[in-house]
Amino acid sequence: MPKLVVIDLAGEEKEIEAGVGRTVMEVIRDAGFDDMLALCGGCCSCATCHVHIDPAFAAKLPAISADEDDLLDSSDHRDGNSRLSCQLPVTEELDGLRVTLAKPD
Repeated sequence: MPKLVVIDLAGEEKEIEAGVGRTVMEVIRDAGFDDMLALCGGCCSCATCHVHIDPAFAAKLPAISADEDDLLDSSDHRDGNSRLSCQLPVTEELDGLRVTLAKPD
């Protein structure tokens, strides 16, 4: 089972198991990270699951959609590694992915 390394808003790292077929957002939320609001539940309509991904994994992720791009534009904390974690399906290739929870807007 793939593992993710999640860095919370306090800068603390935690390694968690990530079931293939789930989204990165579901895995983080279900692991008890209170910093992950995920208000829309994964519908790509709120940007409260914004994360910064390890650039080494960018090519292993699906391309950003126009909707995701538009939602990320609303964040003051967007950078070149920003993604909505609800749009990132967990695959075996993502084993070891490091994600940093974005500061809330």
